[in-house]
Amino acid sequence: MNTFFTAIVVLQVLAALTIIGLVLLQHGKGADMGAAFGSGASGSLFGATGSSNFLSKSTGVAAAVFFAATLALAFIGNHHVSQSGGVMDSLPAPAAAIPSSTAPATTTPAATAPVAPANPADKSSQIPK
Repeated sequence: MNTFFTAIVVLQVLAALTIIGLVLLQHGKGADMGAAFGSGASGSLFGATGSSNFLSKSTGVAAAVFFAATLALAFIGNHHVSQSGGVMDSLPAPAAAIPSSTAPATTTPAATAPVAPANPADKSSQIPK
């Protein structure tokens, strides 16, 4: 679907550039008035009247292509797949953590810490300071 969307956008941009070029090539309504007084404006590539008909028809075709591409983009833009849930639901699941109830109890004896004697009267197991 993304490739189809990109192709329509490229078609629309090309149609827009074609319309711009064709409109700039056309003569305005007042250009024929200069030809009546001896100006050389009527000696164009397509003849005195042929340019307006050819360029007008080509501009119409380019405008129709542009309009169709615009409608196709609007249709594709409005028909997106809706997701249920929020933004956080679309995130990937985290790595499975081991629950603390099933984890083996790992107790390490404190070898470096001094151990207090169980009987305070027994001072033989105390570490001297």
